[in-house]
Amino acid sequence: MPTPVVPDCVMSLLEPPEQVLRKLTIRDDALLQRSLAKEGCGRPPESSLDPKTHALVRISALIAMDAAAPSYLCAVDSARAAGASDEEVVGCLLAVLSILGEPRVVSAAPKLGLALGYDVGAALEEAGSALG
Repeated sequence: MPTPVVPDCVMSLLEPPEQVLRKLTIRDDALLQRSLAKEGCGRPPESSLDPKTHALVRISALIAMDAAAPSYLCAVDSARAAGASDEEVVGCLLAVLSILGEPRVVSAAPKLGLALGYDVGAALEEAGSALG
């Protein structure tokens, strides 16, 4: 019986977690380059996570690194394409709050809002002028 051909995009799924950890620990360039080459907006993830979870983890990473507003656009598009709701995308902020702290989450909220099509700053100004 011939050995089935496995596409490169799922190779990491066939490696045991211990082997992936070992390779990452020693900075295995082949693994890193393969993963980076396949990763990106609209491309399938290298991880063994399902596409929605993968996209939400990427949004959480952007929050953690205090990424610039444009960085969220592709991540939100990928999450939505994978079936994530806006509630789940915003839920990333609350999920990382206790780990990252208030300043990082507060900084990310308007950036994530813009990527979702909601201008938090404009909404706050509008609410402020309605009260004044």
